[in-house]
Amino acid sequence: MTDPSAAPLGTAGLVTLLTDRLLAGPSATAVLEEWCHERGLSAGGSSLCAVPVTAAARAPSAQQCERLGVGSPDLVRYRRVRLTCGAHVLSEAQNWYVPERLTPGMNRVLDTTATPFGRAVHALAPQRRNLSLERLWTQTAGRPGPATALFAIHAVLSTADGVPFCEVVETYRGAILADGG
Repeated sequence: MTDPSAAPLGTAGLVTLLTDRLLAGPSATAVLEEWCHERGLSAGGSSLCAVPVTAAARAPSAQQCERLGVGSPDLVRYRRVRLTCGAHVLSEAQNWYVPERLTPGMNRVLDTTATPFGRAVHALAPQRRNLSLERLWTQTAGRPGPATALFAIHAVLSTADGVPFCEVVETYRGAILADGG
C-alpha cells in the first residue's frame, strides 16, 4: 500500500485513496487502524474506539432481513457508533447484526466496550460485500471541515463460510484527512 503521507496528495486524492482501500478491504476497522497509523493520528497511544451514539434503535427493513437471512427483525440488533482516533471523529457506523451468529464473547465485547465491530468479530474472518458507495463531498465544495460527510459505504459482512451476520452503513467524515504528523 502507498503511505498517504509519503506523496503530496490533495484532498481529492486522499479521499480516493481511502475509498479504494475501504472498498477493497475485508474489514473497515483494519483499514482505518492502518490509515490512522500512517497519518499519525494514532500517535501517543491513541487507538480506534467505537463511541456509542445515543439514538433510538432502528429496526431492519424487510430487505435487510432478507440480506441477513433472518425471518424476523426481532432477531437483529442495532448498534450506532462514532469511530474515533484520539480527538478525531473519523466516521459514524450503523450496524444491524445477528447476535446469534456471533460468539457470546463477541456480543459481550460489543455490549460493554468501545471496541470497533470489525475488531470484535475478527475471529469470524469476515468477508465484506459492498452494496453501494455514495459520494457526499465534491472538490467544488472546497476543503472539507472535520465534520463534513465525505462518502458513505453500505455493505454486508459474512463469515468465511458465507453466512451473513451484519449489514453496515458507514459515513466517513473530513476529520479522517487530518495529519497528526
